[in-house]
Amino acid sequence: MQVGLLVFLFMGDLQFCRELFFRRSYMKMITAIIKPFKLDEVREALSEIGVSGITATEVKGFGRQKGHTELYRGAEYTVDFLPKVKLEIAISADQVDSVIEVISKSAKSDGEGKIGDGKIFVGNLEQVVRIRTGETGAVAL
Repeated sequence: MQVGLLVFLFMGDLQFCRELFFRRSYMKMITAIIKPFKLDEVREALSEIGVSGITATEVKGFGRQKGHTELYRGAEYTVDFLPKVKLEIAISADQVDSVIEVISKSAKSDGEGKIGDGKIFVGNLEQVVRIRTGETGAVAL
């Protein structure tokens, strides 16, 4: 009986019903860690597929790339944390595959990929509120 009621209440919004039943979010948060010099290329590529909002933050981190040594005033120093850029992109669930593809392609070094090119994380986004208008959900993206 509950299924019939939900279908009646949300008639025409099958995506919402599906997400509600499977407890999956219909909005996603993409977090990508990339090399700083790739930021403009990634931003332009995302813009071409219609992504209109990106938050970029300068961060430092390390993974498999580890660090490197630098020479400063005749002494060697190990630099463990490397400069990166963290991108945060709130999108609708149907854009996930294309956004991942575009970031992966445009963030690769020399078109082939190298250690340190970065990572992409995908998470559910439960709520979005546009402060100016009070709009919520996917329309606020």
